[in-house]
Amino acid sequence: MKRIASAILRKVVELIARMPFGNHRCVVCGHSLARFLPYRGGSRNVPALMQALEMVGSDVEHFSCPWCYSHDRERHLFLFMQAAGFFSFMSGKRVLHFAPERHLSRFIEGAKPSEHIKCDLHPWADDIVQADLMALPFPDSHFDLLIANHVLEHVDDDKRAVAEIVRVLRPDGFAILQTPFSNVLESTWEDEGIRSADARLQAFGQEDHVRLFGKDVFERIAREGLESRVQSHEELLGSCSSRRFGLNQREPFFLFVKPRALSYSVREGAQ
Repeated sequence: MKRIASAILRKVVELIARMPFGNHRCVVCGHSLARFLPYRGGSRNVPALMQALEMVGSDVEHFSCPWCYSHDRERHLFLFMQAAGFFSFMSGKRVLHFAPERHLSRFIEGAKPSEHIKCDLHPWADDIVQADLMALPFPDSHFDLLIANHVLEHVDDDKRAVAEIVRVLRPDGFAILQTPFSNVLESTWEDEGIRSADARLQAFGQEDHVRLFGKDVFERIAREGLESRVQSHEELLGSCSSRRFGLNQREPFFLFVKPRALSYSVREGAQ
């Protein structure tokens, strides 16, 4: 009975959130909303350490759209990519999309890339290729754009993953690598002893995260062979109300580029 009552309550909350009375709008489906739905009950359920470390990640209070169920990270990335001109850039280009978001995938297809490969370590649909970000099954210097939105915090060896990203990108190719990070930690924190789901939730913010990136995250990614083109929310979306569109304005656009002069292969070593 409790489960049924809980399901009914969730549906009622969802229906109320769909009412077009608030000043909220989903940029993915276009609906006006009373509010966005929180993630796991909102900020009151965020681990205390994550709050103390001022984590920059999802907006847990304005997480999902009650109509299309897009989450804040997908909406934010769509706006970042739109503002940076990527939907024009992708026309005729090769795109690798890791852990592909449903709505963002549709927008990418609409940009008419010459190749759009969707992949994941654990595929959940027939059109998604099985792939490990630490050992990508694709040739060197093949893609013009790689997207991995909130993926690196799940990968056992993020440095190896970034090196693989560098390998499969063409010179001047772009990588979009959003990931949560702490604005307080000077250095990224990871410990192999933190293994249980609850320990990872308390230490890293989610049960399947394996590290907590610090302020060194941009340098840490660039160190593997990418150049930073990171921009803040204000720089790209200064006139965009984070509250109205359900976004975390503290999250920057994690954009990187593979330098043209770089000749690099993970399998063969630096040349």
